[in-house]
Amino acid sequence: MTINLDARMAVARPDGFALDIHLTIEAGQTVALLGPNGAGKSTAVDLLAGLLPLDEGRISLGDRLLDDGERVFVPPAKRQVGVVFQDYLLFDHMTVAENIAFGISAGGRSTADSITEAMRWAERFDLGDLANSKPPGLSGGQAQRVALARALATDPALLLLDEPLAALDVETRSTTRRLLGQHLQQFEGPRLLITHDPTDAFLLADRIFIMENGSITQSGTPYDIRTRPATSYGASVAGTNLMTGTNSSGTLKLDEFDHLLQTSDTGVSGEVLITIHPRAVALHPAQPHGSPRNTWETVVEGIEPLGDTTRILLGAPLPISVDITPASTAALHLSIGTPIWASVKATEIAISPAN
Repeated sequence: MTINLDARMAVARPDGFALDIHLTIEAGQTVALLGPNGAGKSTAVDLLAGLLPLDEGRISLGDRLLDDGERVFVPPAKRQVGVVFQDYLLFDHMTVAENIAFGISAGGRSTADSITEAMRWAERFDLGDLANSKPPGLSGGQAQRVALARALATDPALLLLDEPLAALDVETRSTTRRLLGQHLQQFEGPRLLITHDPTDAFLLADRIFIMENGSITQSGTPYDIRTRPATSYGASVAGTNLMTGTNSSGTLKLDEFDHLLQTSDTGVSGEVLITIHPRAVALHPAQPHGSPRNTWETVVEGIEPLGDTTRILLGAPLPISVDITPASTAALHLSIGTPIWASVKATEIAISPAN
């Protein structure tokens, strides 16, 4: 049976904050709820998990009504919702196997059966050798895997991940992000990733909902969000051009575009996340000469005034955003359809391992 999530959620907190959003997630789809701290992301998690009731709205998971803000409210234990929290909430006095078994036994299975099933999940997440270890002795990446195994072992219909990588250091986050992506692809239900990190959203999500001040201000694919931000926050999120590709001796082959770039970083090889800040890209009326190793001819596809900055959206062969001053926009006589040359120094292209 295909299980989709349809959640129209409205709630007002005592501190005056109000949330009013509508989320839809199809089975087998990963959606990221991306927003700054204080946007209401954790409140959305509490509503979906049943830790907080709706004031108004309706949460449906497949053909099950979980909350209608009036007569129906299914408690957390009966929602079939698996949650991975930012700090993982593992029980320090329990072993890895016992932590994973906790949710299984809460569903009514015997202790022996729960431990047996937990060991299967521990092996699946490469935690077999740590089954008898306790959380204080685990690394951040290991603890994250235990929390994810515990959530999935309950056979949930919906998986919620609340800032699952936020507690990890940069090096561990890259490796754990790859493993998380693999496990998400194996989960057949809807998946909701809560994050304030656009890198996690762009690399893990099929669709992104941008949340600001308790409301959804934009939704779309990562490419949509990246190239056509709808608000100033969306513009800041998309403000860094994020792409994926392969680095080989400083030559970047992009996944989405038929264009090569040169980077000064030759120490990272293989699949990478590529970051180019819009202010690092220069525009020229004619082909530039000099230090930039990356130049290409393109056309202006969009112009968005953002106060003291104007965002220029470039077309093929490399559709990226460029930030220049309004005075430069006027001096270059830019309008939609204007042919233009773009350049960026190899030293301005940052890369990080994508796996």
